[in-house]
Amino acid sequence: MAPPLAAEPQQVTATALGAWPGEDPVEAARIIRGELGSPHLPFLAELPDRGVGSDALGRTASLLVDLSVDVQPHGWRIVDRPGKDLKRARSALSTDINILADVIGAEDTPATDLKVQLRGPLSLAAGLHLHNGERALIDYGARRDLAASLAAGAGSYLSRVAAAAPGARIVVQIDEPEIASVLAGTIPTSSGYRTLRSVPGQEATDSWQLVIDALREAGAVEVVVCVPEVEAPFDRILAAGADGIAVPLRALTSRQWEQLAGAVEAGKRLWAGALDVSNPAATLPRVADVVETVWRPWRQLGLTAATLGGLRVTPSDGLARYSPSSATAVLTRLTQVADGLNQLALG
Repeated sequence: MAPPLAAEPQQVTATALGAWPGEDPVEAARIIRGELGSPHLPFLAELPDRGVGSDALGRTASLLVDLSVDVQPHGWRIVDRPGKDLKRARSALSTDINILADVIGAEDTPATDLKVQLRGPLSLAAGLHLHNGERALIDYGARRDLAASLAAGAGSYLSRVAAAAPGARIVVQIDEPEIASVLAGTIPTSSGYRTLRSVPGQEATDSWQLVIDALREAGAVEVVVCVPEVEAPFDRILAAGADGIAVPLRALTSRQWEQLAGAVEAGKRLWAGALDVSNPAATLPRVADVVETVWRPWRQLGLTAATLGGLRVTPSDGLARYSPSSATAVLTRLTQVADGLNQLALG
């Protein structure tokens, strides 16, 4: 049984998607937790600048049970026995969790919630390669085994994070950046001359449900699936039992907004990628303009201001391409946007 979502103030909160610039996990943890204290949602940062094993794909692959991976010329590959790259990925994650525990231990009032990120089973299968060099996505058995292995490894991961953050409610973001291509059958084979067959939609739903159920059993209080906006399978995500959807707002269609509105009215959470961070060189949008990107379609769909409560605002993308100071400014702007939306929600 999933633990019930604890009663919480119905207010707009801020978080970011996980990727963070630089190579210093101590600095990252301090900045993120300093900017995103309660009621907002701090997260365990991913620092891809550290290299192999600290990227989102390698970090998630390091959690797999009874499956080993290593880096080959074409990318991460499933192998027979653990190699140096897998050990490096596991070591980096352990370091990050230990540092998180130290930073939290030094806080006077730790945040009540904490988020971690996982690469979802379909994008994981698209990113990992088999012995023959083809993507694991090509093989139904490999896709099934990856989803089961990820579900099995999720519990241990959440237990370690929970030990580092005593009393914190753990929220999990499942990232599926490749999902539109997976479902459309547009991911190229290793030769590049053809594409892999599309994965059936029901299989995607079943894979997500397997991982979501395992995360809930491990103590996660909220699980959302994060997808790009183009061809986003909102219905599949909700059918899998996710608590919500994380999606950028910049190119949503009217039909997609209607689907999201229905989800909100049904009690699901929307993590709105309202702050466009696609160009690190650009000046951040004004708070009022970002608030309007949420409030205008919200109002047009007939949703009330009161239903803004429970919304989370995020950047449109990860922040790894930013400088640490610019990424910090993004978090500050997000909390300002949350404040602006809360003022609307309170009337």
